[in-house]
Amino acid sequence: MAGYPQWHTASEQGPRARNADAVSAYAAAGAPGITFALADGVGDDPGAGRAAQTAAAAAARTPVADGPVTAILNAQQALRKLGGTGDAVLVVAMPFTGGYRIAWVGDARAYGWDGSMIRKLTEDHTMAEYFRTRRQPYSPRMEHVVTTSVRTTTAPEIGTTEVVGGGLLLTSDGVHKVLPPATIDGILADPSRAAATLVSTAIAMGGHDNATALFVEPPEVDVAAIVTEPFPTAA
Repeated sequence: MAGYPQWHTASEQGPRARNADAVSAYAAAGAPGITFALADGVGDDPGAGRAAQTAAAAAARTPVADGPVTAILNAQQALRKLGGTGDAVLVVAMPFTGGYRIAWVGDARAYGWDGSMIRKLTEDHTMAEYFRTRRQPYSPRMEHVVTTSVRTTTAPEIGTTEVVGGGLLLTSDGVHKVLPPATIDGILADPSRAAATLVSTAIAMGGHDNATALFVEPPEVDVAAIVTEPFPTAA
């Protein structure tokens, strides 16, 4: 679509019983740009998939002026209205002049892309990361135990950051916990195929989880200066 940054998304189920990842990209009429959200359901059951879809959609439809933290809290409200116990981790990116404001819970990640190398923008909310930053021992299993989630988080626990310039990559852990940074760098060299190749490569390299990626190419125009038109959700 002319005037919008080019973006690409892909997802594969892998050896799980179902794909509990979800992606949403939405721009309300008159809003300054597109909001992107990627959610990874906690578990391998239908409730996890519904939670991810609900969280991603609610986050993406949050007005850009409200910011990405509010987007995650809106996702939380949507999960509570949904009922049940389904939960998800989530990363949200909202445009501002020259870049994106980002918020996250759990181990969904955002990376910046300068055209040659990725830079990790988020820090995993996992038990492993908690002990790693405190120079304490941890087990491999702790890499998959999250300390925040959409359903359980409070506002002060939500991670925030921003990135100016370049491209943007959002991934579920089925991608970034399988592929080393150098492999991701090489794949992003072909932007139009990047999302699909990241996902298929992660599965081919033995990934045991759902694998999902959303790649936003570096914009040719200021993403926050765009006056948008109604735009369908991609999930």
